[in-house]
Amino acid sequence: MSDAQATVRVATPTERRNPRTLDIDTLPSFEVLQLLNDEDALVAPAVRGTLPQLARAVDVAVQRYEAGGIIHYFGAGTSGRLATLDAAELPPTFSADPARTVAHHAGGAAAFIRAVENIEDEPAAGREEAEDVTDKDVAVGVAASGRTPFVIGALEAAREAGAYTVFVSSAPARPGTDFVDEYIFVDTGPEAIAGSTRLKAGTAQKLVLNGSSTALMIRLGKTYSKLMVDVTRHTAKLRGRVQVIVEEATGANEAECRHALDAADGDTKTAIVSLLADTDATTARVALEATNRRVREALVALGASPDHHPTPTDEVPME
Repeated sequence: MSDAQATVRVATPTERRNPRTLDIDTLPSFEVLQLLNDEDALVAPAVRGTLPQLARAVDVAVQRYEAGGIIHYFGAGTSGRLATLDAAELPPTFSADPARTVAHHAGGAAAFIRAVENIEDEPAAGREEAEDVTDKDVAVGVAASGRTPFVIGALEAAREAGAYTVFVSSAPARPGTDFVDEYIFVDTGPEAIAGSTRLKAGTAQKLVLNGSSTALMIRLGKTYSKLMVDVTRHTAKLRGRVQVIVEEATGANEAECRHALDAADGDTKTAIVSLLADTDATTARVALEATNRRVREALVALGASPDHHPTPTDEVPME
């Protein structure tokens, strides 16, 4: 039998039969959905149990990102697609440099839409994908089974290069997984459909990736209070969102905020700082650059209170 035809029996919690869904194939649609929803409700508590580990990983990621490092994601199948999605959403949401959060999906872009046969079984392919990882970087592997060869190969190469390595899985750590700095086991248990990790395990991965990347962006000063003050203005919806964000952050009226944004050349942070510190856009911009573009620190530098409470509004354009 060739390597391409090799058979591997995976013994992980996600592959076990779920006693709560044994007769799911006999039920009407509503009851099927109820069972799936009951299983989904177990995911957030499972993720919560990993928060101390995730916090450690975020703290390291902040240090390395601020020092010029890159966050690399490695995954295959559902895991790889979720990692690719998370990386793709950071630039428009937080104006993050797309070159600083990079997703490596087994099989490349084509595999994002259609599965590529056997590609995830190649550790050498993972090692090749990790060739550009350096000792300044963070490498995050995502694999529900905890054994995907592509991901393991990538993380091994990243660790050898000196990167900080994190493995997110729905399988417990086992002998041989000590090659990563942080092994994060999200205990989602057996899937409603045995082995279908696009269900609870995938949901857990999305929560972990979204949570950790959002926490990273917050720690980097990409928000002020709970507002996305680094959101891009590439669409009409986003330009409307920026306008309302400035209004909510400052309490100024629509005309004042529009004028501040015009003076700031559309930069949300500059407009907010200029209004809250009662100064011109140039002074606000200089203060932001001197404080690594952190709104609160810029306000303190200008002698203004950093604790202005944003004004609630129901007018923020949503998806």
